[in-house]
Amino acid sequence: MRLSQLVGPRKSEVAELPDPAPAADQVLVEVLACGVCTSDLSAWRDHDPAAAPLRLGHEIAGRVVAVGNQATRWTEGDLVTGLGGEGFASLSVMDAAALLPVPAGIEPAHAFGEPIAVLEEALSRSPVAAGSRVAVVGLGFMGLGLLQLAKRHAPGLILGVDPDPVRRERALSQGADVVFAPDELPAEYVGKSGHVADARFDVVLEATGVTPGLATAGRLVRPFGTLNVIGYHHAGDAKMDMDLWYKGVTVVNGFCPDRTRTIAAMAVTLDLIAQRRFSYAPLVTHRYALDQVDQAFADMETAGPDFVKGVVSSTRG
Repeated sequence: MRLSQLVGPRKSEVAELPDPAPAADQVLVEVLACGVCTSDLSAWRDHDPAAAPLRLGHEIAGRVVAVGNQATRWTEGDLVTGLGGEGFASLSVMDAAALLPVPAGIEPAHAFGEPIAVLEEALSRSPVAAGSRVAVVGLGFMGLGLLQLAKRHAPGLILGVDPDPVRRERALSQGADVVFAPDELPAEYVGKSGHVADARFDVVLEATGVTPGLATAGRLVRPFGTLNVIGYHHAGDAKMDMDLWYKGVTVVNGFCPDRTRTIAAMAVTLDLIAQRRFSYAPLVTHRYALDQVDQAFADMETAGPDFVKGVVSSTRG
């Protein structure tokens, strides 16, 4: 098998390794596509060259090529997605219980289960309902995915917020009703309206992973509203705006540490994909071969106007 592994800061190498064999409760998957995730950026930037090589990639979709003797739900040839690791490779061993089928007629690169399962699980803990006012702060991959997922609940208004005009324009095609840069938000949206009626939001979904985005999200949420922090705030401290406390805001930690909840959310989102109610097609913008993993991370880091989501495939090229 071929596998890309991180050997130093911003430096990966493709290694040739023996093909792995699945344990009794595992399956061996030919990786047809693996998404590049911002949660791995810190590791890619900072990996210690004196440490053992690090194998990244956890957004896997592929074809079953071997089955453990207890993994009886699956047969060779099944297209699957789920929770796994070491996905920047031609083959990956995955737990049979952490897999779900790729919807019929959907290409694997448009059927990653893990990233939208994370978004859906977080969204399920926010009271988005028909007629509610929803704001999504940060219109990268996560924010655009949240727009699609939230739209199906028929909110009265969905606001998208991002400093990048190209991202704002893209958000309008993905479900946002109105879009603004953070410094151009109407006064009534952030509670500084004076004589104008308060128009802050029932639910605010933060998808930036940076402190300024968190601050903007906090200003948008109404008294007794909900702020869901879904962006990847990797390390260090983030300021708690005490105005949230005085407003009686419910702050939700959008991270889910429980595999059972994530798999349940994945089943929901894969069904949405099957029904064409969610689509990766406008989100997957860049594709890479195994020897281009560093370029994939570099493109995600700079996040140019045409970049939303990168996908690595051992069969590309």
